[in-house]
Amino acid sequence: MGPTTRGRPECLFVGLSTLDVIQLVDHVPGANEKLTARKQVVTAGGPAANAAAAFTHLGGVARLLTAIGSHPLGLAVAADLNRLGVTVSDLAADSVEPPTVSSILVTASSGDRAVASINATGHRLAPPDDLDAMVAACDIVEVDGHHMELAVATAHATRTVGRRTVFDGGSWKAGTQNLLPSIDVAVCSDDFHPPGTRTPTETLQFLRDHGVAWSAVSRGAQSIMWAGPDGSGTVDVPPVRVADTLGAGDVLHGALTHHLALQGHLTSQGFVEALRAAAVVSSRACASFGTRAWMQGG
Repeated sequence: MGPTTRGRPECLFVGLSTLDVIQLVDHVPGANEKLTARKQVVTAGGPAANAAAAFTHLGGVARLLTAIGSHPLGLAVAADLNRLGVTVSDLAADSVEPPTVSSILVTASSGDRAVASINATGHRLAPPDDLDAMVAACDIVEVDGHHMELAVATAHATRTVGRRTVFDGGSWKAGTQNLLPSIDVAVCSDDFHPPGTRTPTETLQFLRDHGVAWSAVSRGAQSIMWAGPDGSGTVDVPPVRVADTLGAGDVLHGALTHHLALQGHLTSQGFVEALRAAAVVSSRACASFGTRAWMQGG
């Protein structure tokens, strides 16, 4: 394990940052339909960014390695993350292009979200010269699989210096197979389907076969399925009146990483406890509109 926890765990998050424009609507509009949203939230988003924000809110120290740029919209993303206490290392700082914008419609009655985004397609990020130092300064590292070349390099560097690596598997992406051998803990969504897999059980086995010791699949309100070196099982997700599912998985990963950063040798009991605690935080995040309102309650 790493420099560990001089009072507050430290994590390097690597991946996607976006500008999220979130509208609360009665229904997703059809072709040529206009409607007035009930509410609007404009905030920094993206799996790694949201996870870093959650990690910081829970008492950790988070650094985010990402691409944002110097466009005015990018400056708004960086300012929002700075306000949340996240230290940003922007590998696209000289870019004047707009940042990735995610357009999101949340249906008020169900909390379901519809998302349109170009994700990380606008940037090809090379690892920074000080990547090894960034990794060594942290207790744990999380990658979200966006900016894959950077993710693979970071995970390899993390394994080399003996820190724990966590992977947020939102969906299978080109190059993911090169990332897995350097991953210690992978927590994937139900939409993460490696080649030849259809079920969460098959996904867990695939991850195990490709060198990931600890893995889990989150399934919304259903229980989280997990597997480790000496066992497997499920973790119940606390029931909640869902207002908005946007970012729930990101919050789950931020909270999980926070709990894992506080653990030394990982056991089945410790992994289950971390998943259970993270599920509590993630469920709380689903009870309010937007990706930040849950933080206002403590």
